[in-house]
Amino acid sequence: MDKQGIFKYALMSYIPQKYLRHASFEAQEADRLIIDFKSGRKYATERVSKLFAKTLSLMDLKDTIIVCIPASCQQTYTRRFRKFSENVCAKTGAINGFDHIKVIGKREKVHISGEHAAEDNVWIDTDFFQGKRILIIDDICTTGRTSDDFREKMEQAGAHVRMAMFLAKTKQFKKKQLN
Repeated sequence: MDKQGIFKYALMSYIPQKYLRHASFEAQEADRLIIDFKSGRKYATERVSKLFAKTLSLMDLKDTIIVCIPASCQQTYTRRFRKFSENVCAKTGAINGFDHIKVIGKREKVHISGEHAAEDNVWIDTDFFQGKRILIIDDICTTGRTSDDFREKMEQAGAHVRMAMFLAKTKQFKKKQLN
């Protein structure tokens, strides 16, 4: 649980590139899957969809809408999350919210700009989400601010966000850990 009462869960760890050469083979393989998923590679989308569906399999999601946090532009959002959302919802019985979120124009990627302001370039279908239970999903969580900002936007649209799931959480290293 975070300080706002939302449960956040990551399925694996992501090792930043500058530390990856020191990582185990398994960690390097996990990073490759994460990067390939972000790139929209079909095999990665299938594997990640199955991983999320398996993790969510014990939850009753029939009245829950799955919404993926928008990427920097609609093309990237579609490439990364359309098929993923379809697959996870088909396997879990959740409602697919993909078509009710749109990215208008382009924004600088958060990891490049460092900006975490709530996206002004995201359209949310408030009629669809009003009063509904939401599970938000994203690929990588580093600080959690992107998911917090998106959660706030969803709640302003009338939704009730219950949980945030991530494919991976960025592993933080201290200088002592590398010696």
